[in-house]
Amino acid sequence: MIAFQSCLILWSLNMTPRDNWVTRSDKKVKAIATGGDPAETGELRGILQTLQQLGYDLDGLFESLGLQREDLNNPNTYISPRACSMLLARANEEERLPNLALQLAIHTPIGANPLLDYLIGSSASVEQGLERLSRYLRIVNPAISVGVQNRRDSARVVVERTPGPFETELTVAMSLIRFVRESDGVMKPTCAAFSHELQDIQEYKRVFRCPIRSRASWNGWELSKSDLRVPLRRQDVRLGRWLESQAAEIIARQPKNGDIREEVLGFLTTQTTVGDLRLDTVARRLAMTPRTLQRRLADAGTSFESLGDQARKSAAEAYLTNTTLSISEVTYLLGYSEPTAFHRACRRWFDGISAQSFREQHSQSLNSRTQALRK
Repeated sequence: MIAFQSCLILWSLNMTPRDNWVTRSDKKVKAIATGGDPAETGELRGILQTLQQLGYDLDGLFESLGLQREDLNNPNTYISPRACSMLLARANEEERLPNLALQLAIHTPIGANPLLDYLIGSSASVEQGLERLSRYLRIVNPAISVGVQNRRDSARVVVERTPGPFETELTVAMSLIRFVRESDGVMKPTCAAFSHELQDIQEYKRVFRCPIRSRASWNGWELSKSDLRVPLRRQDVRLGRWLESQAAEIIARQPKNGDIREEVLGFLTTQTTVGDLRLDTVARRLAMTPRTLQRRLADAGTSFESLGDQARKSAAEAYLTNTTLSISEVTYLLGYSEPTAFHRACRRWFDGISAQSFREQHSQSLNSRTQALRK
């Protein structure tokens, strides 16, 4: 996390490509990107911090959902997008601040969602940034999608599948404001549209500086075709390509269809160590009771124990292929108090072979592929 915080500070400076820190050291890029992994996997801590800065009682909001405030302060603790959406909905119900979604978009800084923000910011143009937003938004919230529709004289940034009006307003405002800022105001939206009635449409007109349509047939914003070619101020080809590779790996590990089995498994697999894999802890972080979670998993044809076993198997494969870790270290990381229990699990997972044999087979296979490439 320290490395990613350093990255945020550097990116807050309006540096030219010649001064870009990335061009000076590939190692710094890798340290920064890997250091922020827990915060990249679908978490929305930045928005919650902004909510507090706007005067909301986060302790009370967390307590109302059965969550713990310490979860926000611990970067290794997973906070599900579902729980975050419920917390924001509770805040919006308080009606303490008009146009809360718009205010969050205005005050949430670049880097609040590190990987997605830097993917967009490193893009060469508005068009490439929008393509990356469309492709990688699921890193932050898999429940929402953004697509770009090319029309005769314009392009539409369409927000779909949001849980409700609040999430729609937040996604539209966050995306529009980000691109206006990252283009230094050169990109100008031609209109914004919402399928629901806004609380204060005049405030949106003032901030967006474009016509606003309520009760429209779509949600999102529009820009001219020529503005797609507007360059972004912090474009960086090398950084963008490297971050795309990291984003692709994260998406490959994410749930595909959003059912409860994959949501729980997605949470469990974010734990780089054994963490706290108790049912009540996982249920709390998914903003539901343990009994509700058990019932929903049973309805989906699985159990918490089965998913925990799948998560440990996946982690074991990753740890065993990393030869810097000893077998005893892997045993500890996966939460086994006795080596014999871990070895029994490995034989069950890997068709009867031991952890050491699994590691040796992987090493031999890797050497064979390397030699074949050299020929």
